[in-house]
Amino acid sequence: METGRILRFDEVRGYGFIAPNAGGEDVFVHANDFGEQRHLVHPGMRVEYEVEEGERGLKVSTVRILDSAPPRREHARTTAAATAPFTPVTDRDHDHDQLPAGDDDGLCDVLSSREFTAEVTELLIQHVPTLTGAQIAQARQHLAAFARSHGWVES
Repeated sequence: METGRILRFDEVRGYGFIAPNAGGEDVFVHANDFGEQRHLVHPGMRVEYEVEEGERGLKVSTVRILDSAPPRREHARTTAAATAPFTPVTDRDHDHDQLPAGDDDGLCDVLSSREFTAEVTELLIQHVPTLTGAQIAQARQHLAAFARSHGWVES
């Protein structure tokens, strides 16, 4: 069994795609694959599934919902940032005098590569829902390499 998150799901058309946690090609999933739970499906939902090769690419052969509520953050420190609106970083943001008092304790959380990848995936799904699984996988790969080169994640 593999795990992933619902990348997008169209209730009207009755299908969607799963972004595998391990990266790689999006996996097609049909509403009927969820049976009576099809009304619970939403983007970001964690699922466990088995894959088979279909005529048009990968598709789910079996799927099980791992959580029905919106995903919760594992890191309390990132919760406020995750719920705040996305703001791009500008050159002036690097001026430490502009940081609110108390926000910079000089320390940062070092995440495992897996935790970092999960956080990046969540942010991309929440803020850029039109990305495909392949685009998300490519962004994750480059961001993880960048983070490793700066010591932001464990190797």
